Amino acid sequence: MGEVPVTGPMDGDGWALCDAGHQHWGIHGAAGLLLRAPCHDGDTQILLQRRAWWTHHGNTWGVPGGARASWETPEQAALREIDEEVAVTLDEVEIEAVHHDDHGGWSYWTVIARLAEPLSAAPRNRETAEVRWVPRNQVSALALHPGFAATWPLIQP
Repeated sequence: MGEVPVTGPMDGDGWALCDAGHQHWGIHGAAGLLLRAPCHDGDTQILLQRRAWWTHHGNTWGVPGGARASWETPEQAALREIDEEVAVTLDEVEIEAVHHDDHGGWSYWTVIARLAEPLSAAPRNRETAEVRWVPRNQVSALALHPGFAATWPLIQP
């Protein structure tokens, strides 16, 4: 992946209300990267982030992600967010799909990407308490971020 190009102001930080009256982070919506890689047994594992205790829905697990700038595509935002939150080298990442969760007036995009093999990963900033590769069949057993918990059944490989 290398460096994530920044071509405009980071103007997406802030709270937004969706049409249902729920408060969400990201004035222009938000995006996250669901990164998958094969396990040794041939199944799939997912790179998950445990959010720091002080963040919105702290101590829950989900994909690295966050607010999208007005000029960013969902893919650009997801790649920038993982670069900010997780120390992992993504030179050979292949984006496979994008899942759009439209709340009316606010959206979350889950960018689904694949690696040929799991890479070493560690927290990069204070928003990230822990990162770990989790076998696909064990994801639902974790304390998931509510938004990710709702989306996971729709996007799991």
